[in-house]
Amino acid sequence: MSVDVDGLLKAEIHCHIEGAAHPELVQRLARKHGLDVSDAIENNRYVWSDFTSFLNCYDNASRVFREPEDYRLLTYDCYSRMAEQKAIYGEVFASPDHAAELGIGYVDLIEAMAAGIEDARAEFGIEGRIIVTCVRHLGPESAEAVADQMVSNPHPAVTGFGMGGDERAFDIEDFAPAFAIASDAGLGITSHAGEFTGAKTVAESVEILGATRIGHGVRSIEDSGVVDLLVEQEVVLEVCPGSNVALKVYPSMADHPLRKLWDAGVRLCLNSDDPPYFHTSLTDEYRHGAESFAFSEGELNLTTQIALEAAFVDEQTRQRLLNRLAKGV
Repeated sequence: MSVDVDGLLKAEIHCHIEGAAHPELVQRLARKHGLDVSDAIENNRYVWSDFTSFLNCYDNASRVFREPEDYRLLTYDCYSRMAEQKAIYGEVFASPDHAAELGIGYVDLIEAMAAGIEDARAEFGIEGRIIVTCVRHLGPESAEAVADQMVSNPHPAVTGFGMGGDERAFDIEDFAPAFAIASDAGLGITSHAGEFTGAKTVAESVEILGATRIGHGVRSIEDSGVVDLLVEQEVVLEVCPGSNVALKVYPSMADHPLRKLWDAGVRLCLNSDDPPYFHTSLTDEYRHGAESFAFSEGELNLTTQIALEAAFVDEQTRQRLLNRLAKGV
């Protein structure tokens, strides 16, 4: 029996804010700032062919976010699109290092994004939070600077700390001080791992950084000991199948280990990562769950429940969201 994926309530806990920018918005802001983004967008679609050209496309398009108001618009647009897909909760990654390159300070960035979330909440009833991320290949000192900046400027919308960037750069233990700063301040901990590197980085992120969630983490399947660790510690994988296939981590959905991880008892949820870049959406990811991995409606609802249980929110908000999911409204 087919699943009515469109009608399911959903949650998104792995989405990069610049990566959520649809070409229409990028082109509108490019006109505003007098920028040319034709090297990134053709026929209203992002154009790239491999991981390197994806990064170049991403960077070229992201140049249009030059003012706090641009980030407010982007965040509102992102959450509006989530709400249209029946998402009741969303977390987005904010990269202060990227914003700083274009002259936007930390406080201005966070306040602008929080305003966009508030606007969407008021209009659509969707709840949202921000995860501040450091960039791995910029090094541990940069990571500590981001963590210090975050805890020195607390904001109620900022509830988590994470790390993106090139997984092959530096050693995980180099970033322990940055993550300790965030953890000591009571922030939730997640980190990208096990995407372009193997299972070892997943284990290290859990054991050294104290991550309770892992961004991607799919290559955990390559080491049964790491799978056991995830199950025992109830670590949640923020899985993005469409992204993994688009970036050729796996050649096809048939080769993706999502079902194997689920059947092994790993807690995981479905997410869109950089949706317009990978020509996907949160609904498409749930559809992959149903069509490519034979997830039942009950299993898909359970992935949403897992996302909400793992969300970096206060317990009162979590319970309210779980009640909404249980009631289906």
